[in-house]
Amino acid sequence: MVSVKETFVEYKRVFRITKKPSMQEFRSIVQVSGAGILIIGMIGFLIQMIINFGRV
Repeated sequence: MVSVKETFVEYKRVFRITKKPSMQEFRSIVQVSGAGILIIGMIGFLIQMIINFGRV
């Protein structure tokens, strides 16, 4: 089992090597994430419509 101290050492190492994204990177991430959410939502909506029209 990993000790608490070892866990915090790992966390500290990760925070040391990471960096804050630039505004351009952030906007790209937001756009791609938003597009993915919209696509998944539209697929779910289409499946729901197909199931509902299949009952008629």
